[in-house]
Amino acid sequence: MIRTENIFKSFADTEVLKGISHTFESGKTNLIIGRSGAGKTVLLKILVGLLQPSEGTVWYHNVNFSQLDKKQIRAIRMEVGMLFQGSALFDSMTIEENIRFPLDMFTKKTRKEKLDRVNYCLDRVDLNGVNNKFPSEVSGGMQKRVGIARSIVLEPKYLFCDEPNSGLDPKTSIVIDELIKSITMENNITTVINTHDMNSVMEIGENIALLYKGELAWTGHKDEVLDSDNQILQDFIFASPFLQRLRKAALTKG
Repeated sequence: MIRTENIFKSFADTEVLKGISHTFESGKTNLIIGRSGAGKTVLLKILVGLLQPSEGTVWYHNVNFSQLDKKQIRAIRMEVGMLFQGSALFDSMTIEENIRFPLDMFTKKTRKEKLDRVNYCLDRVDLNGVNNKFPSEVSGGMQKRVGIARSIVLEPKYLFCDEPNSGLDPKTSIVIDELIKSITMENNITTVINTHDMNSVMEIGENIALLYKGELAWTGHKDEVLDSDNQILQDFIFASPFLQRLRKAALTKG
């Protein structure tokens, strides 16, 4: 579990986050949604310690993450996995080397132990046998799965995903969503996903936080989205004509 208490963040005279208090629950897919400029990326960076809040605190379970020194932060980061928007794979490394990289950096495992763990993670994302390929030799969806494999190689307690479906076709996006959700549930991970993908919201949004102009405008479960009377949520979610029709059909049926 990760909890924020009254998080504010300003850059010069611009206030980006305004008193965000929210709990990101273990074993659930926690989504941060909102329009561009709402503060999603800034909040995600604060959660992982890449930015410090102007005010407020971030708690990892009962640990005040905002007050840790560099050594203590490093210990927490050993328990953190990160899936970047563009996968962020090293082009000059093989897929095996990319996934093994965090093990080389942060552990003293033997080469065999590292290889066993790499192969387990590849198997988990259904990419057996691609060890010696380079990122450029596989598709964008496969690169994303490699990114997931690397993000879980250290057996993290916390997983952060920045726009995991960016640039992917709808079918591949569903595969990635289901993979993230199943890994989250199986390992009781606190997963935080920054997304604007409405399919993700409606399929895996177990704990959704909607940001609007730096404020927390709505929280809830995916099953509450269609019936919500929150105008900010409606304006955001139902900007798509398809979803407008879906909501109208649901209300008519109800």
